[in-house]
Parts: sequence; C-alpha cells; structure tokens
Amino acid sequence: MDKTGKDDKWEFYRDNNPNKPEWRWRRTAPNGRIVGASTEGYHNKSDCIDNAIRNGYREE
Repeated sequence: MDKTGKDDKWEFYRDNNPNKPEWRWRRTAPNGRIVGASTEGYHNKSDCIDNAIRNGYREE
C-alpha cells in the first residue's frame, strides 16, 4: 500500500453554482476514495492550484 499518495489522482473542476461557478479541487486515492478536497471555491484556477499545492499537489 502506497502511503505517500504519489498515485493519487488530482482533479480541478468548476462547481455547479449557477450564479457564480468557482474552481475547486479534489484528491482521489487509487481505490476511488476521496482523500482530500478544497474547503472553498476560487474565482481563479491559479488560486485553486496554489491551494492544492499547499495541500500536497505536485505540478508535473
């Protein structure tokens, strides 16, 4: 079992708010379980990515 999270999948997406869609991220383990997610939405995708980096995301 990989405890480093290097095989986790990171997803960046726009939420479903029809009035003001915002960027969010989620981290999914290889077994399909969500192991992390943004706690707030971001107007700019770059701000969302910055938050994900602070939470373990590594840009490739």
